[in-house]
Amino acid sequence: MQDQMIRVHQLKKLYRMGMETIYALNGVDLDIARNEYVSLMGPSGSGKSTLMNLLGCLDTPTSGQYFLNGTDVSRLGDDELAAIRNKEIGFVFQTFNLLPRLSAQENVALPLVYAGLGRSDRLERAAEVLTQVGLGDRITHKPNELSGGQRQRVAIARALVNHPSIILADEPTGNLDSRTSYEIMDLFDTLHAQGNTIILVTHEPDIAERTLRMVRLKDGKVASDDRKPDNEKWHSGSIQEQETRD
Repeated sequence: MQDQMIRVHQLKKLYRMGMETIYALNGVDLDIARNEYVSLMGPSGSGKSTLMNLLGCLDTPTSGQYFLNGTDVSRLGDDELAAIRNKEIGFVFQTFNLLPRLSAQENVALPLVYAGLGRSDRLERAAEVLTQVGLGDRITHKPNELSGGQRQRVAIARALVNHPSIILADEPTGNLDSRTSYEIMDLFDTLHAQGNTIILVTHEPDIAERTLRMVRLKDGKVASDDRKPDNEKWHSGSIQEQETRD
């Protein structure tokens, strides 16, 4: 049995709006093992973004427990959460979140500043992961000199640079065309095959189908949790096969 990376028990997040109490999450139970490849789906207001924020230690629950690598992070303070984020979690966002004045290499190296690495070590590691995502010849380029797909690859490299336990991707193909989306998902497939634990939030069924496990949320609860065997994918091929079918 795979090691449990994430264990969530009766996680709740509520907001008070005047006299009304709104549950963004209302008792979520979820276990995710090391090297799983999971998509979180659900309509607007289902709680998937709230769950992503809690899993990413960007927010704290109202009640319930969240264990990450055996540590109950649901009770940690802001400084402790920041340390966990930098060490354990690599983020990929829909809008890339790159600094426009920095090169690809410098953008990727940023998390290593907080890890305390020297400049030469930071740049060496950044170049290494940029090569890993297919941008070894673009390390000096700034974001405005890169295509949308290349910018997302830079963001993925930045997520990888600290050797995180988990990659959390929030709508990673939301700003990309279909062909580039398939290319980015091909990259996620490769990263998963290399041993990375990947959780992505998406509202696009064809993107969710690329993962091995699909968790659907509705009204702040897990509505369904579907898995495929490790040797299968929900999708039926890579971008090249997709183009053949088209």
